[in-house]
Amino acid sequence: MSALPTTSREWHLTARPHGWPTPADFALREAAVPEIGEGQVLVRNKHFSVDPYMRGRMNDVKSYVPPFQLDQPMDGGAVGEVIASRADSVAVGDHVLHGLGWREYAVVDAKRVAKADPSLAPLTAYLGVLGMPGLTAYAGLLEVASFKEGDTVFVSGAAGAVGSEVGQIAKLKGASRVIGSAGSDEKVKLLVEEYGFDAAFNYKNGDVTQQLKEAAPDGIDVYFDNVGGDHLEAAISSLKVHGRVAICGMISMYNATEPSPAPRNLAMVIGKRLRLQGLLVSDHANLQSQFVEEVSAWVRSGELKYSETKVPGIENGVEAFLGLLRGENTGKMIVSLED
Repeated sequence: MSALPTTSREWHLTARPHGWPTPADFALREAAVPEIGEGQVLVRNKHFSVDPYMRGRMNDVKSYVPPFQLDQPMDGGAVGEVIASRADSVAVGDHVLHGLGWREYAVVDAKRVAKADPSLAPLTAYLGVLGMPGLTAYAGLLEVASFKEGDTVFVSGAAGAVGSEVGQIAKLKGASRVIGSAGSDEKVKLLVEEYGFDAAFNYKNGDVTQQLKEAAPDGIDVYFDNVGGDHLEAAISSLKVHGRVAICGMISMYNATEPSPAPRNLAMVIGKRLRLQGLLVSDHANLQSQFVEEVSAWVRSGELKYSETKVPGIENGVEAFLGLLRGENTGKMIVSLED
């Protein structure tokens, strides 16, 4: 057996960004790999996730997840291979999903890993379509937005890891019409031709409210919000009486240095008796096994398609994250540490 690694490269946040983050706010540093304690495993990370929510963790504010600490390793979803174990429940050679990404090697408590079966789906799928973004889509649409057969559904950020899955699950569950918005004509084409959306539009090509009205002339029942701002305003305008909104993210505001104007038509919430509800995936862990069972079957049958944008090399981790914020990904953005 080859000797275990003693050092690992890891990304640290070195300054709190004001507005858009820049490469100068981060550093790739070499650090000692900690000793493995009883009940722990050493994982060689193969892939790690970069996600929009990580931008909020770069601010020193109290939120639903603690902020990243300066000059400490950042973290997030990762999949890798166990190369040493002091836990009965996890063996060397097992593939696992865990929360210590942004680094080459991680020492993790065995109770904090979930086994990832590469025979069910590629390992990267456990970071996206079968991972946290997938469960976000599944729980947000079916539980938070109370989706029912026959609904017309609008999804913003629809070409991303969450949005593309929301639209497809809605179709598989009997939506009458699914509309998506995205930031390029290529992504709009992908939504309709690959993911089976009934209509899609490029929000950069004109007024969002007008484009949504043209795509859904009879209105919408459900809005899955990844963007906020003008998209939320447009959705409120198009929602039918008793419409529901699952608010997952507001990426249009993450790098704003000034307060963004709220939707100017919020008063319509009253007359239409709309329900707007925020969504955190951590509240829906009870759906995990049902979600993996149902969605992995759709993935295997080809009924549910997914895209990944892979950036090779840990040294490109920050560039992958900044690219995600700029919308350069299609589907899940992943940093791959293997060839």
